Amino acid sequence: MSRDEILLVYDKECPACNNYCQVVRIREDVGDLKIVDAREDSAIRNEITDMGLDIDQGMVLKMGGQIYYGSDAIHALALISSRSGILNRLNYWMFKSKVISSLFYPVLRACRNLLLRVLNKTKINNLGVDGNEKF
Repeated sequence: MSRDEILLVYDKECPACNNYCQVVRIREDVGDLKIVDAREDSAIRNEITDMGLDIDQGMVLKMGGQIYYGSDAIHALALISSRSGILNRLNYWMFKSKVISSLFYPVLRACRNLLLRVLNKTKINNLGVDGNEKF
């Protein structure tokens, strides 16, 4: 029996996002987590773009045919995460609440955007908006 594939789409050029995605683990009974770099062309990136979701403004989790974006993605990820290791337990306790996730996520996103601005990174700009290349 094959296990469900769960896709986590994020910006690999963001050091904070990359570290988070390398540490996060999901429970074995949930499925197999596949991490996808949002800067690379892929079927899931095209699906996200077709839905009008701006990857620069939120990570995406696809699980069971459902797309979770931004605070909903980090909340869903917390619910399916393993509790092994300090960082995974912290992730679970911080984001297991949908309300707390929706309050913290914009702060984390703002910090991410500031970090990428300082590092002089370009935006992914998957929606192709003119003049939307820099943070």
